[in-house]
This record gives sequence, structure tokens and C-alpha cells, in this order.
Amino acid sequence: MQPYRSVLFVPGHRPTWVAKALASGADAIVLDLEDSVPQAEKAAARATVAESIRRVRADHPDVGLFVRVNPLHTKMTGADLEEVVVPGLTGIFAPKVEQATDVLRYDALLDHFEARNGVSGLEYIIPVETVRAIHSCLEVATASPRVGAMIGPTAEHADIARAVGYEWTLEGTETLYHRSRILLACREAGIHALTGLWEDLENLDGLREFARRGRQLGYRGMIAIHPSHVAVINDVFTPSDADVAFYRGLVEAYEKAAAEGIGALRYRGVHIDKAHYDKALEWLERAERLRARDAKSAEEAK
Repeated sequence: MQPYRSVLFVPGHRPTWVAKALASGADAIVLDLEDSVPQAEKAAARATVAESIRRVRADHPDVGLFVRVNPLHTKMTGADLEEVVVPGLTGIFAPKVEQATDVLRYDALLDHFEARNGVSGLEYIIPVETVRAIHSCLEVATASPRVGAMIGPTAEHADIARAVGYEWTLEGTETLYHRSRILLACREAGIHALTGLWEDLENLDGLREFARRGRQLGYRGMIAIHPSHVAVINDVFTPSDADVAFYRGLVEAYEKAAAEGIGALRYRGVHIDKAHYDKALEWLERAERLRARDAKSAEEAK
């Protein structure tokens, strides 16, 4: 999966809001058919979402386009996928997944609708929303090649808060255990790790600190529920020029030393060896992908 920094939700039955989401600079957009769509409007919203995908993809070839479908237990998932699996879709935001068999049930549906609708390569973003899902996160992360990202949830008032029963704090100690467990599952599975959302819409300073703490733990992107949050999230999860220069210099210094038969050396006052070099290469690869994405987006906006 692409290293999405910001993944912004848009109610699927509000097509006029999609333009605002795109203007925010979000790396990916989730068109929602679940919680934000009233029951009476869900059927009509499917066609609206499909049309939004076609329209957005025509003008924005690189933005991630996901759909949050209704959970399997609602028996609406198949009807959702039947209409929204269209060319241009990037993947499915799959709610209420608790175990590997849930992922395989999604796979069976997607295999059918991909083949029928001429679509391929769809991926999943999977939120961890229940206690059982926390315990099964590695099993879920490795259940299918379609699993591209998993979310370490932190919300103050959403499903995970009710399931676990914690009292939310900015410091996040109440969610540290399950976020750490989910992060390690993502790393072992080789998938993208996203942290949970920030619910205080006006407090951008709080958002920045919250996102920074997620990045420090090891997360590489974040879910957003308002366009005003996207710029802050993108900034926090974008490698700085100073960091890029540091790691490029480290790679150059190590490679020069290695060519001279030296395996460990001092670089800017820090001891480095092969392990530091390997981390720098991985870090720079992600940084370059983000920079290339931003450069392409800037060019398209001209």
C-alpha cells in the first residue's frame, strides 16, 4: 500500500463534500457508507459513491479512493460492494473485522465483484474496533495479501473506547498497549500502520501533538474526519529536509567507509554501523516516495 499520511473520511451520500476533501490535500479519501449515512439513504448512497469514484479518478489519478462498506453482520456488505467496486477504486475500508475468517469472507466477495466489474488489485484498510480484534490483530494482518493497512485506534468516543472502557487522555497511556500490539502486527506483516483520529475539530495544536506522539511510536499516517486536519497531519508525517539530509549523509558516510573495509564509524557524533545503514535506506525509500507524490500533486495542481 502507498504510504498514506492522511486518510480523510467523507460521508458517501454527500458528493459535494468530496471536492473539499480533495482540496485539503489528503493522500487518501474514504467514502463512507456506514456510520455517517442514515439507514434510509444507504441504498441511494451506493450509486452516489460509485459516481464519485469515477468522477474523482478522472481528474485525480493518484489519490487513494476507499469505501467503508457496512459490516458483514448487517448483510448489506454484498450490496455495497456490488455497486462500488468500479474501476478507479483503490480499496475497501473493512469495518468490524475481528478474525482471519472475516477477512476471507471479504475476499470471497471481492473476488466475485472484481471479476464481474473489471476491477483488480483492491486492498483493505482494517480498523481495530473490538477487544477480540486487538487479540487477533496479527492473525488479521496476515490473513490475505489484500490487507494493506491497519489502524491502531485511539478515539475518545468511538467503538474502541466503548469496547475497552478507557478514559481518553492526550498522552495516550490508556491506548498504548493495544496501539503497540497493533503496530508490531503491522510491522511483522509488512503493512502500513495508521493511527486513530483526533475528535476535537478546533484544536489543531492538540492534533499536532497527538499526531507527533503517534509518529514517535512508529505509526506512519493517521485517519482524519475533517479537512482542516489534513495539512497538520501531512506535515507531521512528512520527513523534514533536515532529517532527509541526515540520513542521506549517513548512507554516504557508511558506504564510503565500507568500501575502505570499515564496518563501524562515527557520523555527526553518533556511532553507526550496518544496522543504522539499513534503517537509513528504508527511511529514505519512504521519504522519497512521499516527496515524489507531493511533487506530482503540485505539478497536477498547476
